[in-house]
Amino acid sequence: MQTNRVVSREEWLDERKALLEREKEYTKERDRLTAARMALPWVRIDKDYQFDTPTGRKSLADLFDGRSQLIVYHFMLPPEWEAGCPGCSFIGDHLGGTLPHLNHHDVTLIAVSRGPLDLIERYKQRMGWNFPWASSAGCDFNYDFDVSFRAEDIAAGTATHNYRPARDTGEAPGLSAFYKDEQGQIFHTYSTYDRGLEELLGTYMILDRAPKGRNEESGMDWMKRHDEYEDVATAHACCGADAKASVAA
Repeated sequence: MQTNRVVSREEWLDERKALLEREKEYTKERDRLTAARMALPWVRIDKDYQFDTPTGRKSLADLFDGRSQLIVYHFMLPPEWEAGCPGCSFIGDHLGGTLPHLNHHDVTLIAVSRGPLDLIERYKQRMGWNFPWASSAGCDFNYDFDVSFRAEDIAAGTATHNYRPARDTGEAPGLSAFYKDEQGQIFHTYSTYDRGLEELLGTYMILDRAPKGRNEESGMDWMKRHDEYEDVATAHACCGADAKASVAA
């Protein structure tokens, strides 16, 4: 049902130009936020985190893969689940094509989950993804970076998520950034959670410019894993083509 006014082209241009000024200011504010983000102080990481990967056991330093910057997407896939979080899977669909660009700009991107490596590999194969993905099973990484929560920590009030007390046990999504200097010291530089992850979602950025916008009553209520839509064959074909193109790049 139409709710917007219908006007002449001239009236539309007047309003569009006024909105453009607001969009420009938003872009400038985003640049200011980016500068403030880069100016945040860092925290040195001294804890020995170990991860399971397809090429063996690796430390946090190893995950940098020879680069100085590391972006970790905290993917919700604990050992008791059989499939990854649908929202994290939505983000996963956006990651593969970024790899050659990030890698050639001194950035390594990797997903990390608490689930065991065999569970991760099965789900990764199902989804047709090519980005690196490691298991943090057996170490405190997820808990220390506020994306997994123990019942006793919730009860004690020491568990946090998005810089507030966590209220539920289980898992949450997030993204964390790290830097490794020439001496091999590692620093935590940034983490974001919840709606702070939205800018990873190119699909949302496109929908925000569509006539109906996101067209949802609550966050992501329309979204499914890409192989669960009714037109599964088309979804698989698109994902497979993207994955092959990314690998070829």
